[in-house]
Amino acid sequence: MNGLFDELLGAVGPEVSQQLSSTLGIDRNVAGQILPQVAPLILGGLKRQMQNNGGAPRVDHILNKYGDAGVLDDIGGLFGMQSQRESADPRLGGLLGDSGVQAANLLSQNFNLDMNTAMKVIPMLAPIVLGFLSRKRDTGGAGSTGLASMLDQDGDGDVLDDVAGFFMRGLSGGGGGQSGAGMLGDLLGSVLGGGRR
Repeated sequence: MNGLFDELLGAVGPEVSQQLSSTLGIDRNVAGQILPQVAPLILGGLKRQMQNNGGAPRVDHILNKYGDAGVLDDIGGLFGMQSQRESADPRLGGLLGDSGVQAANLLSQNFNLDMNTAMKVIPMLAPIVLGFLSRKRDTGGAGSTGLASMLDQDGDGDVLDDVAGFFMRGLSGGGGGQSGAGMLGDLLGSVLGGGRR
């Protein structure tokens, strides 16, 4: 998972930070801290779907429906379009559920974002994360089984331990304090272990 995390940030992190800052009018340093905190929540929701709802075929279904790798070629265009939507949904449907709204609240608090802006962040970043995974699956030689293995790095079928380590690595470079790390960590637990849909 650490390798996947590093690859994601290395591939899209700098441009995501620049475009997020430009589109939402937030400080560039703040923008650079957001993806490492949001991506684990999105991946945690995906891993929970994989574990509870059909394994690799479920991952394929989600990526085929929502993971357009083409968005990586025009991140600015994607963000511009997403930022204009009047009703941003940080729940990402059943992927995060109510935990997505709670995460948006914490992003607002930890990064001093107005709530309208914070509500847009997760829906803006989700297509980037899912598009990256689709490209990894389709052109990186991973395939469905390989991608599922990367999502469950230690191969024990348990999503919690893998994503917890992934998530805390993201926080270690972020701007949230220890209290923010703890609250977001609790949210991650609810995404992975809770029954929210």
